[in-house]
Amino acid sequence: MNIIKWNPWNEGTRLQNRFFGDSFFPATGLNDEFETRNWRPAVDVYDKDDKLVIKAELPGIEKKDIEIDVKEGVLTLKGERSDENEVTEHNYYRKERTYGKFHRAFTLPESVDTEKIEANFKDGVLTVDIPKAEERKPKKISVH
Repeated sequence: MNIIKWNPWNEGTRLQNRFFGDSFFPATGLNDEFETRNWRPAVDVYDKDDKLVIKAELPGIEKKDIEIDVKEGVLTLKGERSDENEVTEHNYYRKERTYGKFHRAFTLPESVDTEKIEANFKDGVLTVDIPKAEERKPKKISVH
């Protein structure tokens, strides 16, 4: 499976933090607005026997705020993590948890059965099971 969207800004921030640490460039990226709009939950994709599995870490999200759809061979995960109530009585030294909408898309191989996809959400982890289609056996055609 392939991730459709690649964001070069994530690579630049990762290199900055690796070489310079937090002393020159804060871990929050370009600015808070940029980070909030580009929240990307961690996702594992793997092949397991008769199905493909996608596991996404979605802590702090309710099941009702997750949307999954399949269109033209692309499975899309969408949702939103809402910000907690603003805390005004404390002074923040650092705020790293991100909030906002997310969107992840995966190109599915032709060998899956999109009609039988199942999704479960438990303890902040979304598991999407995508069954492989049964192999089509060659059909013998007799000549009359």
